Amino acid sequence: MSFSSLYFLMEDKILSVKKSFQIDLQKVKNSRDLEQLKVKYLGKKGPVQALMLDLRNLDPESRPLVGKGINILKKELADLCDQALEGYAKAEERKKLEEEKLDVTLPGNKGFLGRRHPIRIMLQEVIDILSGMGFSVQCGPEIDSDWYNFEGLNYPPDHPAREMQDTFYITEHLLLRSQTSNVQLRAMESHNPPIRIIAPGTVFRNENISARSHVFFHQVEGMYIDEDVSFADLFATMEEFWSKLFQKNVEARFRPSYFPFVEPGIEVDLRCTVCEGKGCRLCKQTGWLEVCGAGMIHPEVLKNGGIDPHKYSGYAWGLGIERLAMLRYGIHDIRMFTDNDMRLLSQF
Repeated sequence: MSFSSLYFLMEDKILSVKKSFQIDLQKVKNSRDLEQLKVKYLGKKGPVQALMLDLRNLDPESRPLVGKGINILKKELADLCDQALEGYAKAEERKKLEEEKLDVTLPGNKGFLGRRHPIRIMLQEVIDILSGMGFSVQCGPEIDSDWYNFEGLNYPPDHPAREMQDTFYITEHLLLRSQTSNVQLRAMESHNPPIRIIAPGTVFRNENISARSHVFFHQVEGMYIDEDVSFADLFATMEEFWSKLFQKNVEARFRPSYFPFVEPGIEVDLRCTVCEGKGCRLCKQTGWLEVCGAGMIHPEVLKNGGIDPHKYSGYAWGLGIERLAMLRYGIHDIRMFTDNDMRLLSQF
């Protein structure tokens, strides 16, 4: 067979591939079939690629002409596929729009109204009660220095709370506050007695997560500084607060305790309202739940805040909001507040 005959044979093959493609294109019903057709003809094992391989059998003078014809065929088939694919895409879009037509005469869907978190409800209630009792609200930073969180509050250098296992340190002298007591010195520095403030906020401690404790929780710090402030003022304030919070007389007990920034210090336990004092997992079968630490502000703390301890005295106390919410709502596990379980949250 002469080279001229091969040239004309290649021309016939090109026309044959084109006609075969046009016939198969008419059988295509959707974009998926179209993609398969494109692979069939333009893929590595398709007839167009086979034509390119046959070029080696042609003489050097015929190869450019036949090669150009193959490239034209390749582009024409690709353009036909793209046009058909665009048509299918538009048809699918029209179908989708038809299916998504809205009947404006139908009643609208009622939107879901969000609810406040139970911790936020309890926190706001505590703030409202204490504000009504004459306390103003003060806020402090959640990232603070060791001075405001520990040293200025009379914590000795070797106090366990300052160790890494209890406190989240960012740098040697910068940390996530472990108590809202970090507001005490700031309030003393910026106000002259009488000072009557509360400091609500989130605190962080490196503790084991359990039914009673978490690595972050909420506190409200209370502080009152004036001339002749005594323990009697502290007890009177707490008694009024508990009765307003629980709307009834709540049995409380006071235990001597040590806190570096108060002297003397006490811990306050409330009769467990979940088990009514019979004993449960929340109160560790004791019938009591610790909710508050309190005491008379240590003279050294007053000095660090720029207040004369010989002229003024004061008390401070800190409430755990999660503990109060557990008592109020009968929740046995503090972890439920952060589980985002709508079966719980939708009740509030």
